Amino acid sequence: MTKQNPSQYLYRFFHPIHVRFIETDQQGHVFFGHFLTYFDVALTEYLKAIDYSYNKFLQAGVDFYYVESLCQYHDRAFFDEILHVHARVGKIGNSSFTFEFSIFEPQSQRFIASGHIVAVAVDPFTSKPTRAPEDFRQAVASFEGDDSHSS
Repeated sequence: MTKQNPSQYLYRFFHPIHVRFIETDQQGHVFFGHFLTYFDVALTEYLKAIDYSYNKFLQAGVDFYYVESLCQYHDRAFFDEILHVHARVGKIGNSSFTFEFSIFEPQSQRFIASGHIVAVAVDPFTSKPTRAPEDFRQAVASFEGDDSHSS
């Protein structure tokens, strides 16, 4: 039985990923490690969509490091499928922010995977945690349509 997840409708953004043959394994489905790459691609495109690219972090005097990642696998994905990788910022703390993801195959609405990446804002010279930029918080709140991200 295929799992379905209505949470895809909670996301305002997705990025399509076309599964390449090289991303599949001997079992014929996407090798598990590639899903974190799909998350990273969607995260990068999400930042562009909210008009706060990685370069804007650097211009604000802030870098960020990934400190945690999680992927839960719900169904298999196969060569030549187009996957929709939904992404959003779920939480922004003082220095950390959590990107959340859900992956669906849109034709069948199969729920493929979900997970998150936690990043920590750091001073690029000392690598010590620093406050996430205010304009990043505002960009997320504006895009997501709420003010829970701008504390």
